[in-house]
Amino acid sequence: MKVVIIGGVAGGATAAARLRRLDEHAEIVVFERSGYISYANCGLPYYIGGVIEDPEALTLQTPESFFARFRVDMRVRHEVTAIHPERKTVSVKNLDTGGEFEESYDKLILSPGAKPTQPRLPGVGLERLFTLRTVEDTFRVKEYINTRHPKSAVLAGGGFIGLELAENLRELGMDVTIVQRPRQLMNPFDPDMAAFIHSEMRSHGVKLALGHTVEGFEERDGGVDVLLKDEAPLHADMVVLAIGVTPDTALAKAAGLELGLKGSIVVNDRMETSDPDIYAVGDAVQVKHYVTGQDVLLSLAGPANKQGRIAADNICGGDSRYPGSQGSSVIRVFDLTAASTGVNETNAKKAGLDADAVVLSPMSHAGYYPGGKLMTMKVVFEKGTDRLLGAQIVGYEGVDKRIDVLSAAIHAGLTATRLKDLDLAYAPPYSSAKDPVNMAGFLVENLSKGIVKQFRLEDMKDLPRDGRVTLLDVRTPGEYDRGHIEGFRNIPVDELRERLGELPPGRPVYVMCQSGLRSYIACRILAGRGYDAYNFSGGFRFYDAVVSDRRLIESAAACGMDR
Repeated sequence: MKVVIIGGVAGGATAAARLRRLDEHAEIVVFERSGYISYANCGLPYYIGGVIEDPEALTLQTPESFFARFRVDMRVRHEVTAIHPERKTVSVKNLDTGGEFEESYDKLILSPGAKPTQPRLPGVGLERLFTLRTVEDTFRVKEYINTRHPKSAVLAGGGFIGLELAENLRELGMDVTIVQRPRQLMNPFDPDMAAFIHSEMRSHGVKLALGHTVEGFEERDGGVDVLLKDEAPLHADMVVLAIGVTPDTALAKAAGLELGLKGSIVVNDRMETSDPDIYAVGDAVQVKHYVTGQDVLLSLAGPANKQGRIAADNICGGDSRYPGSQGSSVIRVFDLTAASTGVNETNAKKAGLDADAVVLSPMSHAGYYPGGKLMTMKVVFEKGTDRLLGAQIVGYEGVDKRIDVLSAAIHAGLTATRLKDLDLAYAPPYSSAKDPVNMAGFLVENLSKGIVKQFRLEDMKDLPRDGRVTLLDVRTPGEYDRGHIEGFRNIPVDELRERLGELPPGRPVYVMCQSGLRSYIACRILAGRGYDAYNFSGGFRFYDAVVSDRRLIESAAACGMDR
């Protein structure tokens, strides 16, 4: 059996290694048009920033090491220019010599990945405009920084690469601005949770120009003007386009394979394309979302590696299936860690799900043990069934392990209420006896059983201020004086029972505290005394962070820059 693989990075390299482990006698040929295989895309910004110092550390394998271990013919700087399914061959061009030839196959695996989205705008292609996708891209950016010593950069796009690159350029002392049309960074997060990411970026000097449309680029004064719709241009010494990626599927299209979203390759759960002898994996393929069941594109290394393994299994006679992608991810944002899994509330509702969420602010470990820090968790679930749909966490230590627990719970089909039953490891330096994941389960259970009712940030604007309801803040007077919402009166929770006479009977009571815990206790007191009480999800800390962020974005839209 002869297997040809197009693309030698995550999915392609994984498939090649798995094929060899399953079949010692198969002939395996990999064509990679760049000069590198099996490289770590996610590490590229950290090489630019000097966190990773050795460029060889970016490549997990070389063609020589791969051949030595797996006897796989890895041919870099070889570009496949056409696929001929009718005769089961591919046309290949040697980019070093210019020579062209055909290579036959019994089975073909496409792992071409995705390419940086290149908008059709005036000025694209200027010398000082860069993309960041391959090792070669990284070296070009690094060389420009080392030789030209730019003082400022504009990054068009606020996804994973944009944020990681912003951090690394700031660490090099550069002035950095992120500009993009969406009014939030990091689309896996809901806008309210993205507010914490925005705050961290601003606190480290990154300027955010959100809600601005880039219309082109012009060279000026030794730098680049980023032209904005209805705004003054942004000027910088260099610009990096990080507005997303597009499936690189020109070969698949020309070969007549079935295509899907944004020209991606349609595959089944065995990673088979519309041609029974051609498989496809990685960023170029359309997959099912594990939670919604909808067709999606998810450009993440984990799914690509799993898909490569599955394709190899099936080529070798197995029956491996890809269950779909959850989109689990984590990113460092300066001192902050932000992670998500499943579907956020915004996309859950777009998918037609009757979604709700709880927001909580637990400590990373036991409060009495020194060094604990707050994290903000948002757990999304389906009303009525309590099906766990997704989660987002922003904080410091312990964020990654909680998101992994929640990811596993979604994959296992647990309801959000079952989170309370998980037996999670506890010691004071690492967690609390009631782990944050358990706490989320307690909150959802209380809602599900009617023990407490909640109101959300989006409900705040509709609360009547004419006395028909009582608005109550149960924090201490000191907390209240440092910041509160207009119309909320202050009665500390520990004084509530003695001061119930100050609350008009028969009126609903909407209760707030700093994080949602004391207001929950107050709601239980009020419910026990016959009041119809509602707890504010997330507390004043959450409200203040989100509302302050929205004001900054609105101000930026008015003046043209977020400072």
